[in-house]
Parts: sequence; C-alpha cells; structure tokens
Amino acid sequence: MRAAVVHDFAEPLAVEERPVPTPAPHQVRVRIETSGLCHTDIHAARGDWPVRPRLPFVPGHEGVGIVEAVGDRVRDVRVGERVAVAWLAEACGRCDQCVSGWETLCLRQRNSGYSVDGCHAEYVLAHGDYVVPVPDGIDPLDAAPLTCAGVTTYKALKVSGARPGTRVLVSGIGGLGHLALQYARIHGAETVAVDVTDHKLALARELGADHVIDARTQDVAAEVHRMGGADAAIALAVSNESFRAAYDALRRGGTLVLVALPAEGTLELPVFETVLNGTKVIGSIVGTRQDLAEVFALHALGRTRVVRAPRRLEEVNACMAEVLDGKVAARLVFDLRH
Repeated sequence: MRAAVVHDFAEPLAVEERPVPTPAPHQVRVRIETSGLCHTDIHAARGDWPVRPRLPFVPGHEGVGIVEAVGDRVRDVRVGERVAVAWLAEACGRCDQCVSGWETLCLRQRNSGYSVDGCHAEYVLAHGDYVVPVPDGIDPLDAAPLTCAGVTTYKALKVSGARPGTRVLVSGIGGLGHLALQYARIHGAETVAVDVTDHKLALARELGADHVIDARTQDVAAEVHRMGGADAAIALAVSNESFRAAYDALRRGGTLVLVALPAEGTLELPVFETVLNGTKVIGSIVGTRQDLAEVFALHALGRTRVVRAPRRLEEVNACMAEVLDGKVAARLVFDLRH
C-alpha cells in the first residue's frame, strides 16, 4: 500500500510502499477513501510539540473509508461499512474523564497519526470501538474534514455558551474557522468573522457572517466593542496576537475558547481585568465520538457546507507548504480512490 511516512522531522515525507496491515482482535482495517490534511499533521511531521511522535510514522487523523476486515473481538462494525478514523484513536474507557463524557481528556489516550499510524495511507488499522459510522449520502470528501475540523469547532461552540442572542467572534476563517462560523450560526448567535487574507474574508461573507473584520487594517477589539463586545470568541488563528485580540474583544462575562495550537503559543492575561470582568478562558480539544456523530447528522441534514479541494497523496509535501503559506481556502483532502 502507498503511505506518506515521516522518517525525519527535518526532512520531507516519503510516499512509499508498505505492507497492508492485519488487524488485531480489537481492530478493523479501513481502506481509506479520503484523508484531510490538518495543521496538526504538519506539527507532527516537524516534531513541533513537546511530546514528539515516534519515528517512523504515518500522519493523518481525518480518515474516511470502507471497513475491509474486522478482528475477532469487534462486534459493532461490519465489513463494507463506511467509517471515520479520528484523532482519538482509543482511550482507556475507565477513568473519570472517559466515564463522564470527556474521553478526549483521558491521560491514556492514543492518537491517530501521532502515537499510532494514521490515515495518509491506503489502509489504516483502527480500534473497532472508536471508529464512527459515516451516514449514507455524505460525500467522503466532505466527511474527512468533518472528522477533525468539524468536530473540533463544533465542540468549541458547545463549550463556549453560544446560543440565540449571543455574539460569537470566530478568529481565523480557514479549515476550522469556516465550519466554526457555520456552527455559530446553527447555535443562533450573531457572528463576527476575523481574518487577514482577502479570500478568507470573502469566504466568511459568502457563508453568512454578520460582521467581517480585516485584522490587517482594523482594530479587532475596538470594532467588536462598538457592537457591544463578544460573548464568546473562538481562537483558531495560529498566532499569539490573534489570541490576545480575541480576548480583548470579549464583553464582561465573556468566554475565550482556545483551539489553535501554534508551536510557540502563549497568552499573557491581565489578572485584574480577568477577575473584574468575570472572563473565562478555556481550552477545547477535538470532540468525542458522540460529538462527531452529531456533526455528521447536521451535515446529512444539509446544515453545513465543507469547503475543500482534493489532492493526490503524492502531493503531500507541496500541500503542507500550501497550508503554511496561507494559500488554502479551507481544507485540502487527499483522495485515495484513484
């Protein structure tokens, strides 16, 4: 099988032939149809974060494909079913986080494309309990970005307190942000989109943002406070300056939800103002299997639109450069069906 493999954090990925894997008793083998390229894949391939993947490895955690084989202990997944393989490859299932609906905080979790081989390959092994069925009628090219970009922003909106009558700022209208904007609208909120590139600002308008701010030429916080301030801000842009601008745009009692993970990410907060204003700053990491099922259900109902462009797996290094250069409208998706 073809697979994009990281052999060295300082070198390009190699697209090479590997043996087709055999599932263990608890696993399924998925023939990958589509695999979305997330910025996290680039961090993984570069070894940017404090805990590095073990070399060599295959990145990718937005995988969608058909189950071709199941292990002896797999009971709820059948051969021929289309499933999604997400960031949460598996968790312990027994800790306080797992049993209380916060499996994404499990300290014993393993992650696709990071601690286990991921989806930028023709086949991937996945835990039978942690794949999520993809409803009939959803294009695999749409389903792949929903598997991470979708569920991550959906969860961020859930924890933000967004509801009808609130104002939500979405900072960064890219692969995650264009979906966050749509989920904010689904939650009934007034929406403010912030970006620094013309095509993403145009995309925000196209997707129905109530307000669009160009952070290159406008003071984000001042503009939002002229509207009354943001009840919630979803921080998706990969820059420390954007984090602080989102924080400063909050009204009293507002919530900043940190999602983006730049390699050198920091946010210095003024304690006096944070306490006095009752500001909440929280982190939100991906979403659970139930969250992803809800994301797929919304898409199947026609409530969301995924902006994506197909690419070949052999283009993986050029695609990563495209993402880093800010040239991608939203999401690039490797199509392995051809």
